[in-house]
Amino acid sequence: MALVNEHFLKLPDNYLFADIAKKVNVFKVSHPHANIISLGIGDVTRPLCPAVVEAMHKAVDEMATTKGFRGYGPEQGYQFLREAIVKNDFLPRGIHLDPSEIFVNDGAKSDTGNIQELVRWDNSIGVTDPIYPVYIDSNVMIGRAGEVTDGKWNNVTYLPCTAENNFIPQLPDRRVDIIYLCYPNNPTGTVISKEELRKWVNYALKNDTLIFYDAAYEAYIQEPDIPHSIYEIKGARKVAIEFHSYSKTAGFTGVRCGYTVVPKELTASTLEGERIALNQLWYRRQCTKFNGTSYISQRAAEAIYTPEGKEQVRETIAYYMDNARTMRHTLTSLGLEVFGGENAPYIWLKVPNGESSWRFFEQMLYNAHVVCTPGVGFGPSGEGYVRLTAFGSHEDCAEAMMRLKKWI
Repeated sequence: MALVNEHFLKLPDNYLFADIAKKVNVFKVSHPHANIISLGIGDVTRPLCPAVVEAMHKAVDEMATTKGFRGYGPEQGYQFLREAIVKNDFLPRGIHLDPSEIFVNDGAKSDTGNIQELVRWDNSIGVTDPIYPVYIDSNVMIGRAGEVTDGKWNNVTYLPCTAENNFIPQLPDRRVDIIYLCYPNNPTGTVISKEELRKWVNYALKNDTLIFYDAAYEAYIQEPDIPHSIYEIKGARKVAIEFHSYSKTAGFTGVRCGYTVVPKELTASTLEGERIALNQLWYRRQCTKFNGTSYISQRAAEAIYTPEGKEQVRETIAYYMDNARTMRHTLTSLGLEVFGGENAPYIWLKVPNGESSWRFFEQMLYNAHVVCTPGVGFGPSGEGYVRLTAFGSHEDCAEAMMRLKKWI
């Protein structure tokens, strides 16, 4: 008799965004003529930039010839893309990486969910709260998170990020094996300074802690002194794995491409005390479980680093950040507490009048026909907040803000 992995049964019945879709669909059935504007799910809406489209067409044409056809590619990614990543994303910031430390993937979600396979199930974990749900759920699946008690997993150390502490997580008061950090933060849209990030690196060095650092939104940072990579901090190569995504940077949510950095200095210990290089371990895992990202997607990603591609991507990011500024201005003018939206495409809105996150979600949907994401879906400290995204069109953003003005 085959036995199910019972840890899967501990997960909530639905992924957060599936719950949102279900509630929106119920509303649509009873209000078939309502024009719903979604500011909830963080999916992009702008088309791929011309440099990317041209590169994809060229790659398809290559694949249509005997000479240019490519079958299975290298699991770690083609050399041309890994070299472009090192040259453009890291060297200008004074970070020296080897292409062999770069692992191209089919989007950051896959690697942020799978990376926990590298470490034993009984490692302790800490997460900033609120947080991207994949971090918690993937650890639940392997049995690392424990059981839910009063809305919290009992084997997870929660690091609250709220308005009261300016969304700056405090270091744990005890040793934690693995820490998840995400900056610019999804969902709050807030960032971390080099001074604060240095505290985490020093903590990890002192406590032999592994940091999983999600930098999926680094391209949206506007302020010059905010770190784009944890490797800007001395010593981080010894303690951190970093995740990057082209989904929100260049509109690749449907193309699927990103990358993970696993430095060669990074090690973890066996029970006997032997230090194991995680770079080679992750390479072995990818060779077994991953067949590589498509050649066409990788050529598309490479095009982002051309002069034309860089300019076009900057224009797309500026478009979304214009929406963020519009949202911040409108909501602030209504007397609401608003966070984020300055270095990230997310607005973190304090729910007025002490309403719950889900209650405010329903009120906004039914009264303004606008969809948000309930903050409690991102963790206990998200209760009393909702997240709005800036990934819509200018027209939809302006219309949504007008509706919220009338409603509020």
